[in-house]
Amino acid sequence: MRVEIDEPKCVASGQCVVASPDVFDQRDEDGVVILLEQTPPSALHDEVREAAAVCPAAAIRLVQG
Repeated sequence: MRVEIDEPKCVASGQCVVASPDVFDQRDEDGVVILLEQTPPSALHDEVREAAAVCPAAAIRLVQG
C-alpha cells in the first residue's frame, strides 16, 4: 500500500492523525497533514484505511500494489 496526500484538499481536521499517528502528522503553523510513512508496514494498513475513510476532505488516497 502506498499513501498519497492531496495537500490542497486538506482541511486540517486532524482525523487522520487520531486514526493513524505513526503515518500522519500535522504542520504546526496551519494544521495541514504531513505524511510520515508513504509505504506503511502491513501492521498499520487497517488504521491507515480508517484514516482515509474518516478524512472529511477525501485528501488521502490509498494505492494498492
